[in-house]
Amino acid sequence: MAPKLSDFVKAYDVRGLVGSQLTPEVMEAIGAAAVAVTGEMTWAVGHDMRDSGPGFAAAFARGATRAGADVIEAGLCSTDMLYFIAGQRNVAGAMFTASHNPAEYNGLKMCLPAARPIGLDTGLADIRDKAQAILDGEPAPVAEKPGTVTSEDFLASYAAYMRELVDLSKIRPLKIVVDAGNGMGGHTVPAVLGDQLLAGLPLEIDQLYFELDGSFPNHEANPLEPANIVDLQARVREVGADLGLAFDGDADRCFVVDADGEPVTPSAITALIATRELAKHPGSAVCHNLITSKAVPEIIAEHGGRPLRTRVGHSYIKAVMAEEDAVFGGEHSGHYYFRDFWFADTGMLAAMHVLAAVGEGNRSASDLGDEFVRYVPSGEINSKVTDPHAKIEEVAAQYAARQDVTTDRLDGLTVSFEDGSWANLRPSNTEPLLRLNAEGPDQASMERLRDDILRTVRN
Repeated sequence: MAPKLSDFVKAYDVRGLVGSQLTPEVMEAIGAAAVAVTGEMTWAVGHDMRDSGPGFAAAFARGATRAGADVIEAGLCSTDMLYFIAGQRNVAGAMFTASHNPAEYNGLKMCLPAARPIGLDTGLADIRDKAQAILDGEPAPVAEKPGTVTSEDFLASYAAYMRELVDLSKIRPLKIVVDAGNGMGGHTVPAVLGDQLLAGLPLEIDQLYFELDGSFPNHEANPLEPANIVDLQARVREVGADLGLAFDGDADRCFVVDADGEPVTPSAITALIATRELAKHPGSAVCHNLITSKAVPEIIAEHGGRPLRTRVGHSYIKAVMAEEDAVFGGEHSGHYYFRDFWFADTGMLAAMHVLAAVGEGNRSASDLGDEFVRYVPSGEINSKVTDPHAKIEEVAAQYAARQDVTTDRLDGLTVSFEDGSWANLRPSNTEPLLRLNAEGPDQASMERLRDDILRTVRN
């Protein structure tokens, strides 16, 4: 019996268990369906370091070429390298990765030419349904003339492009620790930030877990979880580094710790990079999702930019960026998007902006973080509930009669208070969970609001 694709085709990508859900047959059907639905006749296909990646990439290529499309095999890739190929060559892209998920998972992210995202509302649902029909017995599309498969290594051209966007050659010498988490940062960081390709760059890089290993023997490649940056924090303190960088499994997200080993929030990084991009492109729009710190839109406006608030999720922020020609966008989850990078997200380019900001003066990474932190965040708090939407309505009713509160429904429920406190409560896309983010001008006000909402949610 064919797997039920709706069980593991998510809002923005495919993510499932290898063997029971993801098989070569599934990937071949998706490859054929992707060509049939999009009409795109050239696809760049890459994969991360997971053992199942090469076989899945080859299966996708079989389905795509039988449907008449040409395939460029890019081999080992970070997700942002695949976006680079799709942007530079103006071709569709398929990246086999499960990002930070555990070793038993794999997945697929697809994009149209110029790295335009494919999500459920922009073609992924149709690809899912077409692939399901093929798996259930409908004949797969077969062209009179099958497509070709060629192989190409894009690492050097990707590295050169990144170095053109952010020039690090004239910064002061920096000592940094980089934790690749056995993910694709171990492949891309040496090419971009230092090896024989870039002799003389003033960076001393202390490498943690650069060996590509999809079993993740040291820790999960998810730096958003505090437990997964403990080794990085300790190493930064031990060697007296200027800062530390951590990449997730497919290296499209980057997290920063300062010289004391303390995390620098993604909101602070968003504000930092926004000021750098606005200095080059005055008056531009900058996107931020609605659970970044309130400091982010304040700082964007103070530097002459136009802050644009978006829903959580890369397809939403990319769409708004393209519509508004925004120069940059940032999310609380460590995703950073650049107009110069086809509005796509890249952890590497974000890391380079941080290195430039620290290296262009005598300030430390902690100074930079402090400059952009104005409020106290709760962090994201998940609560398992039977009916997420009913609980949201309970919380809305809780504040409905208060004169000092405003609410909006851009993404879940956001409540904002006159003292500067705010909270957002939104349902998970994939689980019976509610996600709460709260922030206040001080610890006490944040905790009052956080606990007030959690009492209702968890009652």
